[in-house]
Amino acid sequence: MEISFLSDIGKIRSTNQDYTKIFYNQEKCALVLLADGMGGHKAGDVASKMTVETLGLKWEQTTFSTSENISQWFISEIQALNENVYEKGLNEKFFGMGTTLEAVAIFSGIYTIAHVGDSRSYALRADQIIQLTQDHSLVNDLLLAGEITVEEAKKHPKKNIITRSIGMPNEVRIDVTKQTFLPGDYLLLSSDGLTNMVSDENILNIVMSAQTIKEKVAELIALANKNGGKDNITVSLIHFEEEDI
Repeated sequence: MEISFLSDIGKIRSTNQDYTKIFYNQEKCALVLLADGMGGHKAGDVASKMTVETLGLKWEQTTFSTSENISQWFISEIQALNENVYEKGLNEKFFGMGTTLEAVAIFSGIYTIAHVGDSRSYALRADQIIQLTQDHSLVNDLLLAGEITVEEAKKHPKKNIITRSIGMPNEVRIDVTKQTFLPGDYLLLSSDGLTNMVSDENILNIVMSAQTIKEKVAELIALANKNGGKDNITVSLIHFEEEDI
């Protein structure tokens, strides 16, 4: 398994409130985390880093070697984390802070995704790019209800309003899914700074190119910046190989 990740401030923002990192537990199983923070000048930074580091350190203490019981672990740990982020956000300095979260635990032949917010996870194989997560956003709710079209969703003035985040005052609903993978598959985690700026088609073409995985991540971020770089851009790309099955 190859993993490469990179985060960039973009062309407009004054701070980078995204945060991504990989952790390994006692059985050497990987947990890849990506968070896109929101709040005041410093609050988003704090929320995203707190979420990733807290969940990552918890993971390092576990002994999971299969996907069994991972869903329950994700739900209980992320609920506790949601409460902690919310409580810290009551402090005037960090008022109202929150963050999205993509969390992927990887085992032999399978991975489990926990998802909150409008960051995304994609599976890429041959000529296919498949979005594995549904955006928890006002615009996506309108789209699913048939009230707006896909083209209207792309340019909607309330595109940045999310309906679920880590740091909510009440219990947060967490989407947890399991996916199998084949040798050669890619898994892409990204903040919306990438997906708002780069089409699925261009993402697929770059990821399936002959470049190294590090070069692919760098090119994705460069293209997002070339297209406007209106937000922080963070990408984590995983390539599965024969020995991972």
